[in-house]
Amino acid sequence: MQTLPDEMTAIAISEPGGPDVLVAEQRPLPAPGPHEILIRVKAAGVNRPDVLQRKGAYPPPKGASDLPGLEVAGDVVAAGAEVTRYKSGDAVTALAPGGGYATHCKVHAGHALPVPAGMSMVEAAALPETFFTVWTNVFDRSGLSAGERFLVHGGSSGIGTTAIQLAKAFGAEVFTTVGSDDKAEAVRKLGADHVINYREQAFEKAIHEITDGEGVHVILDMVGGDYVERNWKAAAVEGRICQIATLNGIAENVNFSRLMVKRLTHTGSTLRPRSDAFKAAIADSLESRVWPLIEAGKVKPVMDSTFPLTQAADAHRRMESSGHIGKIVLTIDD
Repeated sequence: MQTLPDEMTAIAISEPGGPDVLVAEQRPLPAPGPHEILIRVKAAGVNRPDVLQRKGAYPPPKGASDLPGLEVAGDVVAAGAEVTRYKSGDAVTALAPGGGYATHCKVHAGHALPVPAGMSMVEAAALPETFFTVWTNVFDRSGLSAGERFLVHGGSSGIGTTAIQLAKAFGAEVFTTVGSDDKAEAVRKLGADHVINYREQAFEKAIHEITDGEGVHVILDMVGGDYVERNWKAAAVEGRICQIATLNGIAENVNFSRLMVKRLTHTGSTLRPRSDAFKAAIADSLESRVWPLIEAGKVKPVMDSTFPLTQAADAHRRMESSGHIGKIVLTIDD
């Protein structure tokens, strides 16, 4: 049996604030519960919710670690009494409710998946948060089908690059918005059919022209603010809009008549506080529907940059610059 250390290195939030509040400290090694596994983390993804938590705007759900970090990849080093699938030494990637910015992280076994064949730990750590989010919102909640038109905002983000690839793989016509020429080129290479630079053209007008006024069937939005009503303008009759964040703030004084006339469905969700069973069901769907695409090389995470765990503050600065294309990942040396 592997001998485990009593402590681990973790990146904690000393107080709400800027990137410099992320500090390294020693913490007791977490003990997995009956349905949990303990992972020796090799890499951890960096996501917008981590930034919000650092600022004090996104507290962890009850019972979760106060450490940031929602996705990890590494080796199983311990398993709870009720865990039957995983054993010590198994290479996994997993969705975590928190605690990923550390050398060890415990997660529900149902939220872990085998590292896809041929994939590095760094790439594997870039999978869970975006793939779980895109699958449940675009395919489960919004019901995107082959032949439909799909719009995702922020096409060069981790969510955007994932959504473009999955929507294209399942037969949709893909629209996306970006803010620069280099980002436009990057998303076209991923399969985006129509790329709109939001700094140069109003996306709703561009979509109206491209679709001869018909609009798009499904929209995945993390912007909010004035995009809410603009999404309604861009949507087709019976269109579905799914809100997963409000980076531009809360919408005010929207014209609900547009929602009514087009018979639109505007829904929203957050993943982190959902039940263990809900997240496990997403994991099952990903393993059966998406993991084969990854292992066949048809879908893969787009990697922007990596930083050592102890340079998490620099990783957050990179994310907040909005210059990244794809995923930012923290790495941990043995």
